[in-house]
Amino acid sequence: MRWTTDQVLALAPDAVSRKAGSKLGTAGPWSETGSSDEGTVWGLCKGSGTKPYQTVVDVADASGPAYKCSCPSRKFPCKHALGLLLLWSGGEVAVPAGQAPDWAEQWIAGRRGRTQEKQTTGPQGAGAADPEAARRRAERRAERVTAGATELEQRLADLLRSGLATAEQAGYGLWEETAARMVDAQAPGLAARVRELGAIPSSGPGWPVRLLEECALLHLLDQGWLHREHLPPALAATVRTRIGLPTSPDGPPLRDDWLVLAQYDTADPKLTTRRIWLHGTASGRTALLLSYGAAGRAPELALPVGLTLDAEVTAYPGAGQQRASLGEQFAPPAPTSTRPPGVTTTEAAARYGAALREDPWLESVPITLDAVIPTPDGTAWQLADAEEDTALPLSPTATSRPGLWRLIALSGGTPIKVFGEHGHRGFTPLTAWPTGPGEAVRLC
Repeated sequence: MRWTTDQVLALAPDAVSRKAGSKLGTAGPWSETGSSDEGTVWGLCKGSGTKPYQTVVDVADASGPAYKCSCPSRKFPCKHALGLLLLWSGGEVAVPAGQAPDWAEQWIAGRRGRTQEKQTTGPQGAGAADPEAARRRAERRAERVTAGATELEQRLADLLRSGLATAEQAGYGLWEETAARMVDAQAPGLAARVRELGAIPSSGPGWPVRLLEECALLHLLDQGWLHREHLPPALAATVRTRIGLPTSPDGPPLRDDWLVLAQYDTADPKLTTRRIWLHGTASGRTALLLSYGAAGRAPELALPVGLTLDAEVTAYPGAGQQRASLGEQFAPPAPTSTRPPGVTTTEAAARYGAALREDPWLESVPITLDAVIPTPDGTAWQLADAEEDTALPLSPTATSRPGLWRLIALSGGTPIKVFGEHGHRGFTPLTAWPTGPGEAVRLC
């Protein structure tokens, strides 16, 4: 089945690619387009040179859409692949069914052959690691983290003794030097939290209270690490994750039809992180997939929002943790009319409070709200519950995104279903569904 425009654009690695791909989603620059029943889409796109770009997409690959284009772009998918998929989503007039040309057929056959070989032989070098050497490396790293956590505790104590006003006078250099010490201690989670502290002084009214709150959470994490042997196993695993130690999926894989709730990227100068939220239609479980790309490159994993994926996922350890690893996929993503069950705004606030008991450092939790209406609240916006006299404020991040206006237009003053992340800064909408039948609308 052909995807919708929103499902195609959800694959774009960034806003620039989304805009460029949209311009190529018309028949003008394309020739010799076609598609097959096996899920292959191909076409020739006119470029700046004399030779058109050969573009082919395998939308039926069980590991997710795969792309091949003769253009020099390093983005995946490139604007030509996006444009071809947008053209294909328009129907059989622009991209009719047919026989794939040799250049497309050779790539598809080679790719599927390599996938089959990997499934048959398994990962290379499995079982070759030395367990004893790995244990010694883990012990050495734990010793360095302990030394770093102890030093950080002393620095926090010095700050409180001298008064929070000294943080404003010292400037950001104080925090950057402390963060560098945590990097040396191989505790990237501590380093990231210390850097966040540096942005709080002089950040507006009430900054001393915010700084004290964040210092308290950092102290709690330090103490959790230093006394981890006395914690319940699940909470100890959460502390290790928050410190920044690597973890592996743990437990039996869960097979389900996973509805792709949302997908969005966050970027820093060194890394792009992609977050994909899934909902198990049978299990009712919500899972988070993380994928990473080096600076300037989109992460490899991409799943169109609103589709379902028949696959296995394996959870990571930790109390209240929803991160999971995507395992074997039994079919490509497919369209569905399924929607996740929702809760009221009162229940959403209670869920976040309950989650904090298991993970005090949790920024937000995934929530689907039923029957809410975007409503102005002075200079801000909120989601008002149509059934109760309650509302959730939208986060500052949400009010600065263009997706807010898509949300308002979709509602038109009527109740809608909204999926997003709810935390102490408010609710951030990521996907919405209209009242009655209709496709999922991506808001980020």
